[in-house]
This record gives sequence, structure tokens and C-alpha cells, in this order.
Amino acid sequence: MTDTRLDALEIHIAQQQRVIDDLSEALALQQRDIERLKASLHRSDSRIAELEAGLPAAASEKPPHY
Repeated sequence: MTDTRLDALEIHIAQQQRVIDDLSEALALQQRDIERLKASLHRSDSRIAELEAGLPAAASEKPPHY
């Protein structure tokens, strides 16, 4: 291989590695966001269940307009 071709390949590999590193970082950030959102959703679900448990039972009677 010529030096010029070898240099071009090395540059190409370096650029690809930079893209892979950027994508890996973005994926890690998204995974952290997903985990944070899951925890928040779980807390919200728990709080809603607590609030619903404190409500009186729904009446089984039909409303007067029926």
C-alpha cells in the first residue's frame, strides 16, 4: 500500500472511532434518562395508588339520569 492510501485509511478509521464514541456517549445518556424516568414513573404510580386507596369506594348505583 502506498503511504497516501494508508494515511487515508487511518484518517477514515479515526473518524469512524470518533462517531462510535459519540454514539456510545449518546446511548449512555439516553439510558440514564430512561432509568430516571422509570424511577419517576414508579414513584408517581405509587403515589396515585396511595391516593386512590384513601378515596371512598365508588357507588354501584346508577346516577339519577338513568
